[in-house]
Amino acid sequence: MPYKEKESFKLYYSIGEVSELLSVNPSLLRFWEKEFDVIRPSKNKKGNRIYKEKDVKNLKLIHYLVKERGFTLEGAKKKLKEGTDDLESKAELIERLGSVKNMLLELKHSL
Repeated sequence: MPYKEKESFKLYYSIGEVSELLSVNPSLLRFWEKEFDVIRPSKNKKGNRIYKEKDVKNLKLIHYLVKERGFTLEGAKKKLKEGTDDLESKAELIERLGSVKNMLLELKHSL
């Protein structure tokens, strides 16, 4: 499932914003946080998670590997350790294609 478009660049994202962006439940993000060392959101005084852009990027990569490519969690961990340059470009391409697909579907429905 393609990611929802970000409306603007933000410095910090709440767990709700990230879960909506990736179309997953907040509980899955908390689970991935425990499983993947690259996900380390800060917490505010209330204890709410605050995700930085880097965290969101890493979550997108994990989502791409696990949900789009069908990797196991262990396989995704291994792939992330091997390097992410190629993964980032593939995940970004899939995100853009999803946006184009959604735009075309909206256009089709309006005809």
